Amino acid sequence: MTPKLVLFDIDQTIIHSGGAGQKALILALRDRFGRDEDLSNVEIHGKTDVWIAHRLLELHGIEPHPENVQRFLDAYLEHLEAQLAVNNGRLLPGFPAILHALAALPNVVVGLLTGNLRRGAELKLARYGLLGHFACGAYADDSLDRNKLVPFAQQRARDACGADFPPENIYVIGDTPHDIACAKAVGAHGVGVATGSYSRAALKAAGADHVFEDLSDIQSVIATLGLAHSK
Repeated sequence: MTPKLVLFDIDQTIIHSGGAGQKALILALRDRFGRDEDLSNVEIHGKTDVWIAHRLLELHGIEPHPENVQRFLDAYLEHLEAQLAVNNGRLLPGFPAILHALAALPNVVVGLLTGNLRRGAELKLARYGLLGHFACGAYADDSLDRNKLVPFAQQRARDACGADFPPENIYVIGDTPHDIACAKAVGAHGVGVATGSYSRAALKAAGADHVFEDLSDIQSVIATLGLAHSK
């Protein structure tokens, strides 16, 4: 059987954090740099945490050198953990059932491709009991440019499973055009899910190979992507 790698985004694909991430960004900037921010001029969805840190610092006239970026991100993670505990987030349709279904397919490896820092991803997934479902991942720690993340996940899947995953056997599932773009940057399949801020039409226009309203019809998702029929 041909091994296939399925990589999930987290925010507004697997979970909705109830605004915990956005609140943590605002508090981090205030806490470390004394600046107020409402995020209205910052693109958040689909961007990496490191990119967002650079953008916020630049907007407030703060040099985004490594020390300042790290100060911001450290504060963000501290506030994120606290905000996850008090905000009313939720799992999105299809989770965790689709993860169990994919784990039952012997040719499928499930991983993450997320703009979250690795620690932020762990905090969010642990909050909703999903931390142990992913064999590998690529994170904002790896690059501020989301389009460079697939090769990191690809290599880690190879290391974890001892199998090669050429781009035609990789599926990136996410809710924004940025998820689709990072898949297309390496020739992987871009799979859109309209559980975030973008419609099915917008995701299709961004070049998605497949688009789902959500991931609740698990067998349809698996069949449409051809995950259960690899020889």
